Amino acid sequence: MIEIDVSNVVQYLHDAGRLDRQTKARAELLAWGVSNVVLRVTPEIGEPLVIKQSRGQLRTKDPWFSRLDRIWREVDVMQCLEPLLPSGVIPRVLFEDRENYLFGMEAAAAGHIVWKQLLLEGQADATISSRLGTYLGTIHRQTACKPELQSRFGDTEVFVQLRVDPFYRRVADVSRRAAPHIDRLIAEMFAHPVCLVHADFSPKNVLIADRQIVLVDFETGHYGDPAFDLGFFLSHLLLKSIRHAERFAEYAALTVAFRKTYEEELAGLHQRAFAPAELLRRTTGHLAGCMWARIDGTSKIDYLQEPERQVVRDFCQGLFGDPPAEWDHLLQRLNAMLDS
Repeated sequence: MIEIDVSNVVQYLHDAGRLDRQTKARAELLAWGVSNVVLRVTPEIGEPLVIKQSRGQLRTKDPWFSRLDRIWREVDVMQCLEPLLPSGVIPRVLFEDRENYLFGMEAAAAGHIVWKQLLLEGQADATISSRLGTYLGTIHRQTACKPELQSRFGDTEVFVQLRVDPFYRRVADVSRRAAPHIDRLIAEMFAHPVCLVHADFSPKNVLIADRQIVLVDFETGHYGDPAFDLGFFLSHLLLKSIRHAERFAEYAALTVAFRKTYEEELAGLHQRAFAPAELLRRTTGHLAGCMWARIDGTSKIDYLQEPERQVVRDFCQGLFGDPPAEWDHLLQRLNAMLDS
């Protein structure tokens, strides 16, 4: 396998016939997560593109590995979902190189910003979270109860490697009190394979280019429980609300806007796994597991200090032991803990 980087990606494209040898191009490394190498290539003539290559070892302090061929799951998920969402939301796949575990895709507009960066900087735009609720709701609704998709995306090995083991099982390892809840959470999740789940739907994978939203990173996609996507995404927003505790109401409003449009998109979907009260119950468990995992799991966040980290642990333990029946009650509980 040829390992692609900034120094050789243009030569690779020339040699592979993907870029005319007479055309010069500039390459830059994109900061998309820790599991792959992602490069933007901008030729002097023609449209820019992004090259993404799988890596077996992830770039984290603690050892973390996953199989290389997960990148083909990503391609498959992207091609499945692209027609379901507005044009440009999911980049179009341009080519695949199976021998070298890489593919090329359309590039987001130059000057795009990762939504995570805006949130950390204090920009809490509820219109973005509202649109994301619609997009995720569309993905879940359009792929729900489709046996052919369950067969196509039923392999969960990579999801276990990249989420279940380094997130949930690491939390169970560090907390005896949490362990029984985590075990039940995992078992229930695998008992609800009802739609295509992104499993990395987070602000770091949302690119903002003027009015366009672009979604990236689909390698953990699988047919599973929609509650994981909800808990995972909402955990990121609540962690940012802790980071900006003095503006808690603004950041909490992001979660309300997201849930509102998500639920509107699912209206009329008569399936028990999507019933509002049932979905909230399962979502709360995944929220607790995902928030806690970003404190004590393999992939830790770096923007909270220890007193805030302890708030997360206590809040999540409370969600496991005494889950609130309403989302507003959950927000009120976290706000009260931050005030105290």
